[in-house]
Amino acid sequence: MAYLKFNKSELVNLEYSLSREMLSTNRAGGYMSTTIVCCNTRKYHGLLICPIEEFDGENHVLLSSLDETIIQHEQLFNLGIHKFPGVYEPRGHKYIIDFEYEPTPTITYRVGGVVLRKEILMIHNDTQLMVRYTLMDAHSPTKLRLRPFLAYRNIHKLSKANMYADTHYKIVSNGIASKLYNGFPTLHMQLNKKNEFIANPDWYYNVEYTEEKKRGYDYTEDLFTPGYFEVPIKKGESIVFVASLKECVTNTISKKYEKELSGRAPKDSYLNCLRNSASQFIVRRGKDTEVVAGYPWFGRWGRDTFISLPGLTLAVDNDLKTCKAVLDTMSREMKGGLFPNIGKNDLAAYNSVDAPLWYFWAIQKYAEALGENQSVWKDYGKKMKTILEAFRNGTSSNIKMHENGLVWAEEAGKALTWMDAVVAGKPVTPRAGYAVEINALWYNAICYTLELAKEHNDNKFVKDWKDIPKLIEDNYYNMFWVEERECLADYVNEEGQNKYIRPNQIIAASLPYSPIQDDIKEMVLAKVSHNLLTIKGIRTLSPRNPEYEGVYEGDQATRDRAYHQGTAWVWLLGHYAEANFKLHGKAFLKEAKTLVNDFEEDMTMAGICSISEIYDGDPPHTPNGCISQAWSVSEILRIMRMIADYE
Repeated sequence: MAYLKFNKSELVNLEYSLSREMLSTNRAGGYMSTTIVCCNTRKYHGLLICPIEEFDGENHVLLSSLDETIIQHEQLFNLGIHKFPGVYEPRGHKYIIDFEYEPTPTITYRVGGVVLRKEILMIHNDTQLMVRYTLMDAHSPTKLRLRPFLAYRNIHKLSKANMYADTHYKIVSNGIASKLYNGFPTLHMQLNKKNEFIANPDWYYNVEYTEEKKRGYDYTEDLFTPGYFEVPIKKGESIVFVASLKECVTNTISKKYEKELSGRAPKDSYLNCLRNSASQFIVRRGKDTEVVAGYPWFGRWGRDTFISLPGLTLAVDNDLKTCKAVLDTMSREMKGGLFPNIGKNDLAAYNSVDAPLWYFWAIQKYAEALGENQSVWKDYGKKMKTILEAFRNGTSSNIKMHENGLVWAEEAGKALTWMDAVVAGKPVTPRAGYAVEINALWYNAICYTLELAKEHNDNKFVKDWKDIPKLIEDNYYNMFWVEERECLADYVNEEGQNKYIRPNQIIAASLPYSPIQDDIKEMVLAKVSHNLLTIKGIRTLSPRNPEYEGVYEGDQATRDRAYHQGTAWVWLLGHYAEANFKLHGKAFLKEAKTLVNDFEEDMTMAGICSISEIYDGDPPHTPNGCISQAWSVSEILRIMRMIADYE
């Protein structure tokens, strides 16, 4: 039996099947995503979604969906499914008898004596989607009708019927080429077999996306269809539909499909699912290798890149080459000691205090896997020193080391740490001042750079910085320790210590160089375990706090207010586990295995074959946010690696 498999009773239950989404990427920024019954429930769903350089490299939905119809004895059986006001129409999901994810998303339909198998394949390193239909059984002459629905819009927006769309098409080999608007690429839709294309241009109005409705966004869209392809299909025959930005040589389609399919990584176990998911976050475009923070709506984020990079590349396959490629790409974009938080080039926002400090941690993990420091110092030493000097002297967003050795960060209306939700121009989790994890990361960065500088005889740097770690140590404890609660304050500003019990203190306990002693680490971990730990991550605020929000739902403002006010985050588990392993060694193995094993059920929930961004703080800890998040996957993989190292 396949590892990721759903049966008919599960698939026909829309409450069940519409809450399970699939994702496949082309490793170049494009992707395919929809539910396991191929009913789009998000504006981010579609069969061919790709970045368009002319539009700042943002992702755009070109091919939204593809409806299949089986024709026998002049009777039509539409296998598609869409949500319209008050109704699902057609209701093709009732014909689905099986869904498997291995080796590629595969749906089997049964209509009377007809059994049709559909396999969806996103081509790697190309903007191309292939869908192969195989007639497994039939007792009468059968035709297959394929109707494409086009959106041609940014993933964050919705298409509306209009008179400006170019509804014309051009005939190409076994298909058509269409481009609805100037500036967009041309979409080629072809089959590997001669067929008849029947022009039937029309708008389908008011297609609803239920997940967007839940999230408080506009949720209705109009989709354009140019017509449909019709082709006879015999028992045992396979027909391949291709959507691509360039015209295909049709007699090579079948061969290319088989070649691509044979190269797919297995998804036949929990570990292999996570490995596959990890590979989907790595995007190569030109000379750049980047990490997508999460699918379907995140792009590249600086802090997410550095936090997730070791787990995505080193934890399982020890992929030093990819790890270095990402570090090199990000290094080229450093400016004023900071990295882009979001965006690129002229659109980049350099407003993250922690991204530069996580850069050091990612390099540490890379160096550890590499087994030598000489090349690391050569490649990154100058950048590391530049960051430290920028923080010491002061950089943008009022980020500066004070005389006590600690780093202060503050900018009006901005949230500079990873707890970055802002509502109505005000940070939901204001942490301006001395933040507990920022200063732990700062200490680690200095100590690590000093280690490399001493090893490579950079005497000037050593002379300038050798006294700073002791200065930080002397002030960190006094600044952050909360005696009556036996934990670290979350941040300290002019008003004193913020004593809310939050998870950021874990970072101080997990880093290679820590400003706190082991006895303090033990109390920190005990506090986090008792107040914040759940089976699906670590809460961002104690449930005992009156500001705690246990459920992540509602419109954007409501969700943002809950984002770091109780919501559980998976990525924090990696640092919780690392700190515990350092303190307790093999004694922590049992708990670590439990942490990891609790996510195996997620392989068949939400974003199948991956792990969600966040979970409700309250039981049953429902998955929320992105269906596939880089640092969620990476940190579970990293814990798996820790377990293997300690066993």
